[in-house]
Amino acid sequence: MQKGKKKTKKNITPSGKAYITAGINNTIITVTDNEGNALFFGSSGKAGFKGSRKSTPYAATKAAEKVGAEAYEAGMRELSVFIKGPGLGRISSVKALKGSGLNVVSISDQTPMPHNGCRPKNKRRM
Repeated sequence: MQKGKKKTKKNITPSGKAYITAGINNTIITVTDNEGNALFFGSSGKAGFKGSRKSTPYAATKAAEKVGAEAYEAGMRELSVFIKGPGLGRISSVKALKGSGLNVVSISDQTPMPHNGCRPKNKRRM
């Protein structure tokens, strides 16, 4: 018989960072410590939503509530939030993290912006 690995408790600091990637089809929330090591993670898909319902603000709220509750139970109290992407779950996920008892210290938007963008399509010839 093979013995399973003994689960060790993570050493969690009271402050950390939350990275919210709000894509067009899904919202992914990752909570890390101050060094950037991932501790907790959740998404709209992991919260039980499928298909086009994953991209809704409600699904993002539910995903953020689950991740926030996990982090709060483990002893985390303060978060710096970094948002990336054009999705609908941007604001609602931050509100849900606040609602789960975590103190949001700062919110910064890291959405990449094109300096010149893609080459435009050719003009139609008639």
